Amino acid sequence: MNEVNKLTSIKEAMKHIKDGDRIMVGGFGLRGVPNELIDALVECNKKNLVIISNDLGSPNVGLGRLLTNNLVKELIGNFYNWNPDVALAKNRGEIKASLIPQGSFAESIRAAGCGIPAYYTLASAGTELGKGKDVKVFEVNGQKREYVLEKALFADVALINASVADTLGNLIYCKSARNFNPAMAMAAKYTIALVDRVVSPGELDPESIVTPHLFVNAVIKRGEKHED
Repeated sequence: MNEVNKLTSIKEAMKHIKDGDRIMVGGFGLRGVPNELIDALVECNKKNLVIISNDLGSPNVGLGRLLTNNLVKELIGNFYNWNPDVALAKNRGEIKASLIPQGSFAESIRAAGCGIPAYYTLASAGTELGKGKDVKVFEVNGQKREYVLEKALFADVALINASVADTLGNLIYCKSARNFNPAMAMAAKYTIALVDRVVSPGELDPESIVTPHLFVNAVIKRGEKHED
């Protein structure tokens, strides 16, 4: 029986992305971001993408490159202050941008990974972000309050950043990369992980593994080319 080896090339992994796909990208600002995968996505020139991320980097930096190259149709996230190009593009009618409170954003991704289609939350109740969404009153601990329905966020592909992987696809993260990356790995049909180091199965401490290999489809070693 052949051992599974998910180590592959960026070129091969990018074949799984199509025009119009919903793409999740991990990281916060310019930290914990799979920049080599973002660069490859730009080079592939896939268009009309729906980008699900905390933010969109900076102008023509990181995820901002996707907007600069007119590859984005819609954004789903919560913090675009670092990139004024987002507001400009939205005001010109070039893209659609949906804002979700950051906690709800994280929970919507986690819910997708757990197979939960939707949930009610206090966040955004009575605010502009809650307008147009289903609202119900629940009594919790003797107090009645409004809760907003948030739907789970699913993706076709997740581009994530990790520290170490084994060739099976088990992942360990480091510092700021352990933000949205682990949850996004679970919420996509196809997950591509960019890592600093790759080891053989059995070399990772099982107690340190955050993302099990079942959620990872392709592993890319940062800075190296692999045969297709």
